[in-house]
Amino acid sequence: MKVLSYTKYVYLFVAALSIYKIVDTWNYDETIDYMFVAFAVVSLFMFFFRNHYEKKFRDREKDQ
Repeated sequence: MKVLSYTKYVYLFVAALSIYKIVDTWNYDETIDYMFVAFAVVSLFMFFFRNHYEKKFRDREKDQ
């Protein structure tokens, strides 16, 4: 179960790489690669989603 608590940071890493690629592409030829925008948005959503449910799970374990 400990591995699942660390996998949320993989989503942050993917989001950071995607944002870097978006900025790099924009600076190079002023176009937006929408695939990387989607990766960034979905990765950030998944990070916050997993973070929320991990806290909820920990709180539930404390109460028992």
